[in-house]
Amino acid sequence: MCRHLKLALSLWLALPLGAAALESDRQQPIQVQADSVELDNRTGVSTYRGNVVLEQGTLHLEADLLKVYRGNDELDRIEAEGRPVRLRQRPEGAAADVEGEALRLEYRAAADRLLLEGSASVRQGGDLFSGERIEYDIVHSRVQASGQDNGSGRVHAIIQPRSDGEPKP
Repeated sequence: MCRHLKLALSLWLALPLGAAALESDRQQPIQVQADSVELDNRTGVSTYRGNVVLEQGTLHLEADLLKVYRGNDELDRIEAEGRPVRLRQRPEGAAADVEGEALRLEYRAAADRLLLEGSASVRQGGDLFSGERIEYDIVHSRVQASGQDNGSGRVHAIIQPRSDGEPKP
C-alpha cells in the first residue's frame, strides 16, 4: 500500500468526532470523497477540496474544504469550511440524529472539542440551538452558544417538551 494512502487512512481512523456517537461507528470503514486531495507527509497536513463527503457509520460530513492536521503521528485537529459545512451523527441511545451546520467547523482532538462558527446551528429532533458560534465539549456533553463577538446577534434555542418515557437528547 502506498505511503500516502496509509497516511490518509490512519488520519481518518483516528477521527473520534463524537465520543457520544454510536460505538459501532468507530468500527466502520471511513469513506472520503473529494474532487482533489493533497497529502503532505512533511507537515502532516491533508487537504481535501471540492464536494468533500466523509462517512463512517452514522457520521456524515459535507464540506467544500477539509484539512486534517497531525503531529507526532496523532490527530491534532480537523478544520472544515463550506457554504455550509454539514455534520450529522446518531448519538448512542438516541432516536434522532444530531445535525449541525456552520460556515466553519473545527475539531480539536486533545481537548475533545467541536467548534462551529458562522451561522452555526445544532438540532436534534425538534430541539435547536443557533448562534454565530457553538462549542461542544464532547467529554462533558456541554454546549455553549454565543452571538457575534461585537455583542450583536443573539443565540436562539428551541427546546421541545418531552412526553413521559421519551428519551432526552
